[in-house]
Amino acid sequence: MDVSATTATTTQATSTAAAAGEQSDYQTFLNMLTVQMRNQDPLNPMNSTDFAVQLATFSGVEQQSHTNQLLTSMLSQAGLAGLGTWVGMEARIYGGVTFTGAPIELTPDPALGADAVTLIVRDRDGAIVDSRVLAPDTLSYQWDGVGPEGVPLPEGAYTFEIDSRLNGEVMDTQPVAAYVPVLEARYENGATMLVMPGDLWIDSSAVTGLRPAVAEAQI
Repeated sequence: MDVSATTATTTQATSTAAAAGEQSDYQTFLNMLTVQMRNQDPLNPMNSTDFAVQLATFSGVEQQSHTNQLLTSMLSQAGLAGLGTWVGMEARIYGGVTFTGAPIELTPDPALGADAVTLIVRDRDGAIVDSRVLAPDTLSYQWDGVGPEGVPLPEGAYTFEIDSRLNGEVMDTQPVAAYVPVLEARYENGATMLVMPGDLWIDSSAVTGLRPAVAEAQI
């Protein structure tokens, strides 16, 4: 067996495994090293120093990988500290919110040129529970959580969309964003999450706007 070829193959495999991160670990390298030792030419064995060099090289790569993970975590934690200033403010998000009885401020964006606009409200199952005609130029609207019969809808998750029409023809149907108070910022599973009313968790990267809470803005 060509020892140099075996060494090159093993070294390349080791580098690839280290670069792949989770695809390999320290035990895998030791297994590869053992196989290499078993298959070396007994008349021309590899110098023990070379084995030590390979082991030290892998240890260094593994340590660098751990260092990179630590740095990533530290940077994420720094981002969390910055997001701490968001607590108490209102974040603009898509994808629905949790209705807790208080009015929800929506930011509809009707299609340009529409002559009829309808706000559509769906529950967590996707069923339409409310619909309201809005002025074509409406850019802000407070949804009070009251259904078509004048009866307050139950607390829970709701999503919103805007239906824009021209001469009775649908021009566009788009989701509607809402402003929701930020109660807390948490670092979970590598992401910085914002906690909203109703135990709603949103990835901070999904926020499309931020403003002081309405109550604070009025002071």
